[in-house]
Amino acid sequence: MPEPFDTSSPPFDRLDAKQAKHLLSSLDVAYYRRGDVLIEKGEGNDALYIVIKGRVQEVNPDTKEVQAQYIKDDLFDARALLKGHAHHRYRVVEDTLCYVLPKAVFLELYGQNQSFADYFNTSFSKRKRMLEKAQQQQNLAEFILTQVDETNIQPIMTMPHGTSIREATLNLRRERQDCALVALEAKPHDIGIITRTNLLHALVEDGCTLASHIGEVATSPVISVEMGEYLFNVMILMTRDRVKRVRVTEDGETVGMLDMTQVLSLFSTHSHVLTLQINRAHSIEELAIAANNQHQLVANLTNNGIHTQFVMELISAVNEQIIEKAFRLTIPESFHNQCCLFVMGSEGRGEQVLKTDQDNGLILADDADWPDVQHYMERFSEVLSRLGYPPCPGNVMVNNPRWVKTLSEWMKEMVALSKISDERTLMDLAIIADSHAVAGNKALLEPVMEKLHATLKNNMLTLNTFVRPCLAFLVPLTLFGSLKADKEGLDVKKGGIFPLVHGVRTLALEKGLTETNTFERLDALVECKALDQETANNLSEALKLFVKVRLKQQLDSDASTGNQLDVTQLSRTERDLLRDCLGVVKKFKERLASHYQVRD
Repeated sequence: MPEPFDTSSPPFDRLDAKQAKHLLSSLDVAYYRRGDVLIEKGEGNDALYIVIKGRVQEVNPDTKEVQAQYIKDDLFDARALLKGHAHHRYRVVEDTLCYVLPKAVFLELYGQNQSFADYFNTSFSKRKRMLEKAQQQQNLAEFILTQVDETNIQPIMTMPHGTSIREATLNLRRERQDCALVALEAKPHDIGIITRTNLLHALVEDGCTLASHIGEVATSPVISVEMGEYLFNVMILMTRDRVKRVRVTEDGETVGMLDMTQVLSLFSTHSHVLTLQINRAHSIEELAIAANNQHQLVANLTNNGIHTQFVMELISAVNEQIIEKAFRLTIPESFHNQCCLFVMGSEGRGEQVLKTDQDNGLILADDADWPDVQHYMERFSEVLSRLGYPPCPGNVMVNNPRWVKTLSEWMKEMVALSKISDERTLMDLAIIADSHAVAGNKALLEPVMEKLHATLKNNMLTLNTFVRPCLAFLVPLTLFGSLKADKEGLDVKKGGIFPLVHGVRTLALEKGLTETNTFERLDALVECKALDQETANNLSEALKLFVKVRLKQQLDSDASTGNQLDVTQLSRTERDLLRDCLGVVKKFKERLASHYQVRD
């Protein structure tokens, strides 16, 4: 017997109790043999099928192309139920067991429940946002249950009532704190609080002197919470009492302090702490400690339901800070204004999540006098390796003299690359088109990119060749297909991410757009009417999903560079969305092929 039908999974979780009961009472279970055709193209179907086990292919009988495959928990074909006819043929390729929901019951539920109907009516981008919103609500619940403990409080000093304002200010500065508790003299068991702002106002507005006692200006009573209190309750308390700080106690004794900024930052998983660690690093060893915390930051952000695009932006900013700090710790300050370090690839686009290979280059000012630059570049690449950024297999790194040139040499290189004489120049052009300055004299990169954009703008002959790599890979629209057959999984980079990113990059270069981030390029392409808003939205949501699904499996398997998805680990909803996303990429590739007149 099959397991009981799960009404808690989308879209059946949108049904009320009565509707769910009606659904369960109407379901039947059917067995189909390999080779059976469940729905024929152009014909109507009389039921919604939900796969229990086995496999069903959706095939275009005219071209023999497999559009999708359906496995455990997948459903089909709601569109045919609504339209009255199927667009493709549905054929059983393995002996299959299905739940069968009669058409009349499906249409009845569809008509009764707008939320249930919306699941089948909305575009995948809207459906994805609704599902993410539900996930965020679940993760918010996890945040609500987080408790105050030693890991999320900060130390706090307690000073005597008679401490002078001058002495208190010096103590705060020495301990790098902005507030302190005060043991009040008149009420020995009471505690007050002072902040740097309190002390400033006391001196400027209240006529106090540097010798005045801090007990005279301290604010009391101090709102306190016990260790173990829920963070969400702390935030409510601070909001209700209009205070920015609370004292943390254990058995009545002070053990630390929480401020509003810290409580909010705990929700965003300590990204500010990592930034402080980077800024305060005085050695490569200290910087390495901060860099090693990055993986945990990504995991926390992802587990807390933070939007994928925000994670990408935040982690790229953190990466930039780490690389810039490594540059300052490695390269003598006298050379900082004579060169520009720039990153390329996903880091240049601001789309890197986990650490990937080093992709960087160096621009030297034409009048730079730096004979041993190669020595420092080799040292810098070694430092990045120590920080967790592996060497680039293609050797696109500053320790390769080919990626270290003067400004004039880089200007000439842009013209040469734009001629695309071979596969290497084509890929070099693609990677350098996403360049972003991170350290040194960043202004040196501007004329180089201006030359690149001027050379490629409306250069349809070059772009015809440039766009071809993203058309070369087949979109794995079957989800499993040949990749599954040889146990490699689904290559989401070749099948989804690369064609999308490179196609958008090509269109941006054609229009002379200066943006490097794919999401910003999509917005700019809409602005200049090169893409319609719906297509841009769908491409944006597709890229987010590709990155999110890949990241989830990378975090689970701790394989930071893997692009092969084990589709069996995805939920039915994720597989539905992935199918939609791959369909968007396929249509986009067809559009690119037509626009640039690329023929197979």
